[in-house]
Amino acid sequence: MKHIHAGKVRDLYELDGDIILVASDRVSVYDVTLPTAIPDKGALLTQLSAWWFRELGDVVPNHVISTTDVPAEFGRNALRCKPLEMIQVECIARGYLAGLGLREYQKHGTVSGVPLPAGLVEGSKLPEPIFTPTTKISDTGHDEFITFDDVVDQVGRETAEQLRDLTIEIYQRGAARAEQTGIIIADTKFEFGRDADGTLTLGDEVLTSDSSRFWPADQWKPGGPQFAFDKQFVRDWSSTLEWDRTPPGPEVPADIVEATRQRYTDVYERITGETWTPGARHDRSMGHLPSRQARQRRRPTPPGTRRDAPTGRRPRGRTNSGSPQTLVQPRRHPHALT
Repeated sequence: MKHIHAGKVRDLYELDGDIILVASDRVSVYDVTLPTAIPDKGALLTQLSAWWFRELGDVVPNHVISTTDVPAEFGRNALRCKPLEMIQVECIARGYLAGLGLREYQKHGTVSGVPLPAGLVEGSKLPEPIFTPTTKISDTGHDEFITFDDVVDQVGRETAEQLRDLTIEIYQRGAARAEQTGIIIADTKFEFGRDADGTLTLGDEVLTSDSSRFWPADQWKPGGPQFAFDKQFVRDWSSTLEWDRTPPGPEVPADIVEATRQRYTDVYERITGETWTPGARHDRSMGHLPSRQARQRRRPTPPGTRRDAPTGRRPRGRTNSGSPQTLVQPRRHPHALT
């Protein structure tokens, strides 16, 4: 097993041609890793991602091969995944106004070039979900808003339209499912890549407390901050400190650590309907793959056959040029694993 990448929160290993994606208990805010770990955080993120990958398998192919065929030392913190050539766009869906989207709206009345109605406030529900991509390919190294036309320039119109449409479709499916459990998904981030056959594939994590804003529906009240079942709780705590948001980050006090762990646990249990037991093992090796992908993983592929030829309503080919060369700085591991 070879360690190939260390992010602020995740580590990547190569094993027998597959990627072992490991979520640690580290937490980062404002692109700075804090020195204090949150117990269970990595396992909770991994298992919630795995649950969503299984739920969304009929919408888009994903990179998960197995949730249990991983080195024993990583336990529930790891997924075995297909290598992907990642698209250097963070695909963000917003159904409510918060965070950087709120600040962008307050300045310009738009988010990523998408015009929004006047008079919205923090926590407002948008008329419909919007696609607000960002990129980390910038002079600052931080997320930068880009427009849909910018995405077209980077990856071609066909791929850009697929990214936009899939982002909204996955968000709407996830938001509707979470709503049944009393959870609002205010916004979320997805990352996509191409597998060895060129199939557009959902990678990284999906609909977790690190990549999404989760609010309790019964406490939602536009006009101010919302109760957060996500990393916003740690951001809010850090914003009360005299800290310039550069390394080294501040130590997290025990009460904030425990409250964060409890919020991550609560939203996992509410969304999945499963009781979280620290140290337990979830034995669903292939269950998190769409059944078709699982079958393909097990049987040989005849020569010349596209094993991962996609299904669904929308074509998922390569970019307009037919070559991954149109991707910006292609890499074979998930982008922004922080």
